[in-house]
Amino acid sequence: MTLNIDENNLKHGLLGLVIALVEVIRDALRIQALRRIESGILTEEEVNRLGEALMELDIAIEEIKREQGITESVKAVRDGLDEIVDDVLDRIVNPERWREEVYGEGR
Repeated sequence: MTLNIDENNLKHGLLGLVIALVEVIRDALRIQALRRIESGILTEEEVNRLGEALMELDIAIEEIKREQGITESVKAVRDGLDEIVDDVLDRIVNPERWREEVYGEGR
């Protein structure tokens, strides 16, 4: 039996995963930036630089996705990550439902 690996699919999948993780990090950076802006600890110049840096990052990410043809791969990874996060949050918020799933309805 031979294993056929499509190198292009592997490349797109891996690059899609990397870019999706970069997007997650970017989203976390954006949240932290907003917190700092709202706290008032940044000067106007720092706020402008931060905004410009985040916009440049957005542009770079979109260019990479477009140039590599991985927009759909990244979306699929992000959708999968969103489902995992939703499931984890549901288990935290509703531990009884999780216990019922693990141990069965009768316990």
